[in-house]
Amino acid sequence: MSTLKELCGGLPLDPLPSNRGRDPDVPHAPVRTPNLSSQEERLALRNALRYFPPSLHSTLASEFAQELRQYGHIYMYRFCPPIRMRAYPIDQYPCRTHQAAAIMHMIMNNLDPVVAQFPQELVTYGGNGQVFSNWAQFWLVLHYLSEMTEEQTLVMYSGHPLGLFPSPTSSPRVVITNGMLTVLNAGRRYLGTSDLAGRVFVTSGLGGMSGAQAKAAVIAGCVGVIAEVDEAPLKKRHEQGWLMEITNDLDQCIQKIREAKTSKTPLSLGYHGNIVDLWERLLAEYESTGELLVDLGSDQTSLHNPFSGGYYPAKLSLRQANQLMSTDPARFRTAVQERHVIAINKLAEAGMFFWDYGNAFLLEAQRAGAEVEKSGAGKTEFRYPSYVQHIMGDIFSLGFGPFRWVCTSGDPNDLAQTDDIAASVLEDISSSVSEHVRQQYSDNIHWIRQAGKHNMVVGSQARILYSDQKGRVLIALAINQAIADGRAPVVISRDHHDVSGTDSPFRETSNVYDGSAFCADMAVQNFVGDAFRGATWVALHNGGGVGWGEVINGGFGLVLDGSEEAGRRASMMLNWDVSNGVARRCWSGNTNAYDTIQRTMEAQRQLRVTMPFPVQDEHVLDRALQG
Repeated sequence: MSTLKELCGGLPLDPLPSNRGRDPDVPHAPVRTPNLSSQEERLALRNALRYFPPSLHSTLASEFAQELRQYGHIYMYRFCPPIRMRAYPIDQYPCRTHQAAAIMHMIMNNLDPVVAQFPQELVTYGGNGQVFSNWAQFWLVLHYLSEMTEEQTLVMYSGHPLGLFPSPTSSPRVVITNGMLTVLNAGRRYLGTSDLAGRVFVTSGLGGMSGAQAKAAVIAGCVGVIAEVDEAPLKKRHEQGWLMEITNDLDQCIQKIREAKTSKTPLSLGYHGNIVDLWERLLAEYESTGELLVDLGSDQTSLHNPFSGGYYPAKLSLRQANQLMSTDPARFRTAVQERHVIAINKLAEAGMFFWDYGNAFLLEAQRAGAEVEKSGAGKTEFRYPSYVQHIMGDIFSLGFGPFRWVCTSGDPNDLAQTDDIAASVLEDISSSVSEHVRQQYSDNIHWIRQAGKHNMVVGSQARILYSDQKGRVLIALAINQAIADGRAPVVISRDHHDVSGTDSPFRETSNVYDGSAFCADMAVQNFVGDAFRGATWVALHNGGGVGWGEVINGGFGLVLDGSEEAGRRASMMLNWDVSNGVARRCWSGNTNAYDTIQRTMEAQRQLRVTMPFPVQDEHVLDRALQG
């Protein structure tokens, strides 16, 4: 049995723990059917192995491949720790700060078998709502937390611990992005009122996406009806007091809705059955009586995971559905897609409000049917490469991107002075960098020395040049010192088309090939991290450049006023603003980014980034996937 101290010591690699497989005494997540291509299976295995030294790849590859094919996911069962997983008293965790110990306390509570839905699959709720994607991430996070100081923040990308980054003591110690929509806000948005008395809210899902919606309904003063196909979580929520009443009879359910609606009595009612049947019954009541019994509708089953246990089709029992999901996923998919929306559409037409929780030329050409696909390539690649894939991606991975400043005096002489400052800074530091980086500096020194001669200013007195992390910080500090000597304040910023600020799978992150190009962790984390490290303002945008829904941008502005505090903020924030993206690109396998973040860690002792172990022998993957 492991101790908490051992649990915080990092991944157990020498010797490897024995592979005890799945525990038959705890519930397990349904088998996923991701339908991966051979190329995608190879990528999944490669991604899993990057947590481990190459000397262990041949040992682990075959069992990871077996997990992927048997369970549809690589959980790394071998590394499930042999410890009683529970929320231990805070003083028992070997941490440097109480904040880190408290976070450990919460993590272990979420994985406690009496709390977690599927503990060995790290699923606390939601069918696939994992605390971590695999057990390697669990070990790394606990190790980071045990070593964290109050001047570091652990950054989490969808379960993956990107690393410890320097931050002020007032900052969060861990940053994870999340979002939610409450029943009360839905009332304001759709009904135009905060008074929900006598209003009926119908939704579904108590096992996967928790039972908070039942409580929320009562707190908001409305009638909340939540359908759930699995009797176990329904009873648990009732015993815990989250549900006031439960029933498996549709007639009784309709009667209780009508009574509570008429009397305007708050009620949380659990219906044991399929939500499709409830929707169709509500429609039948409306068509036969003209009475619309539901005002608000949604769905909180794990529909983000609809074909692997997050959603169950009507007319099948829970057992039948689980069996069909495993034996005939295509038929299960068809069954899931049947019927549900028909009744919702008709009720919405009658007045119910329903909501969902939850210049890319080649891309648009592909959607239009043009022959632009690249055979055997990933989803972000086409027969013609983007300039990010061929040029800018590697420049971003060096930490270079468009750094901008604006002289608020409106005086061209101030802009000329900042041009001189920036050029001098880059000239001073260019002698101590690699040849690859020196070439970038040389290009930008030439640019900034010539910029004033070409009358390029339109509007405010602004300038932009490409610089890396070190250059940005030193330029900002030098400008701040000039302001302290009597110049007007300067605003520093950058373009979205930069190292860290934008997630766009068909542009800024199109050269990220580990499967994460479609994730927006980097841009959102940048936005949040800039906010608490000193930005004057921050912004988060959908769209821009490649179209709505295709990109997330995080931006900032920081005012330099010549004060020591402004200099401290600029240094802290700019270091994060660049290193976040370089670390992400390093983890995805970019060698430029690997070298860049390695040098940055050597210069910043408080920066600790999770470094990947690339697969060195491709035959390891071949043998594992052919076995």
